[in-house]
Amino acid sequence: MHDADKIKHPLDALNFFLADVRDGLGPYLAIYLLTVQKWDEASIGVVMSVAALAGIVAQTPAGALIDKTTAKRAIVILGAVIVTLGSIVLPLYPGFVFVATMQALTGVAAAVFAPALAAITLGIVGPRAFARRIGRNEAFNHAGNATTATLAGIFAYAFGPIVVFWLMAAMAVASILATLAIPADAIDHQMARGLGDLDETHDHDAADRPSGFQVLLTCKPLLIFAAATVLFHFSNAAMLPLVGQKLALVNNELGTTLMSVCIVAAQLVMVPVAMLVGRKADVWGRKPLFACALAVLALRGALYPLSDNPYWLVGVQTLDGVGAGIFGAIFPLVVADLTYGTGHFNISQGAIATAAGLGGALSTAIAGVIVVKAGYTAAFLTLAALAGIGLILFIAAMPETRPSDARHQPLVPNA
Repeated sequence: MHDADKIKHPLDALNFFLADVRDGLGPYLAIYLLTVQKWDEASIGVVMSVAALAGIVAQTPAGALIDKTTAKRAIVILGAVIVTLGSIVLPLYPGFVFVATMQALTGVAAAVFAPALAAITLGIVGPRAFARRIGRNEAFNHAGNATTATLAGIFAYAFGPIVVFWLMAAMAVASILATLAIPADAIDHQMARGLGDLDETHDHDAADRPSGFQVLLTCKPLLIFAAATVLFHFSNAAMLPLVGQKLALVNNELGTTLMSVCIVAAQLVMVPVAMLVGRKADVWGRKPLFACALAVLALRGALYPLSDNPYWLVGVQTLDGVGAGIFGAIFPLVVADLTYGTGHFNISQGAIATAAGLGGALSTAIAGVIVVKAGYTAAFLTLAALAGIGLILFIAAMPETRPSDARHQPLVPNA
């Protein structure tokens, strides 16, 4: 077995450098298209939705692939290579069809990152240490986002918005090197798909649980969690791009830099929030933490319309650090809880992410149309209302999924 620290640090580095790669160009692309290419908000929303829809189609197959393959590192590397190429060539051909096509391609490639990282982590640390390690993963992910956003803000101020594309390519290359630093034989591929040693004694009801898509269709808590996740993403996905557009309209030259300030502020909050969730999710439970994320998201949407002042918008955006910090750490834990023993942890993540991604894709398209027809205030309040609906559903219908220590005891790896 490998020394734990020797595995821990490459995993930290992978989460750090893959942060911006897995999230895509997102709001930076929106600002580039708005300020440099002079696209309107509705067209920007459509392009971002096309990219998201392509990623959505790939989510469930990506999860199934991660469950079955033992070449998880190679898949991460291939995805990073595709994202790198997409980031380099996109500014060279800024037409609608080409931008939409490249964003769709990189969206498909990026679909493998989230399930692959969760699977590699579970395969290395096992279920007992999973909550704490996922919190650490998310902390490094947010630290990577904050660092990249800071660099993007500095370089964009000096060289213009196009520098973001080159910065993302550099991060993708670094993520490839970090992936190669993780020993291939450090990953228990049975553990990585949600199975332990089936010869060991563990929860007897695990063997009776349905597997694959049957899990998603027959497990009521998983369906409720999927619905709440869809509403979370529908509310959240369009908020940051809309804020970026407002900032760019207030100050065209500083649009990308101000967006970077927004992202850095939120990401700096996400780091301690993710660490806290990782440490306390097994103590406080999953339900109150995710309910808090939904409540903060609704509050955020209601606060944006109160002022167009850049300081106010950046200040409100820091609340994203609480909501997104909680969600990133809680999502794989709840899915792991509800699919324990099925061997389909990653395909279940992918299926829920597909539904959630659909909500996110519709979010940017619908919000763009609302902005054109009724203004930014109407768009933000609509998104806030959707988060409120999700909060009510989650509190009323979702049970606590936190497992007992006894249940996971037999699955603790030797290392």
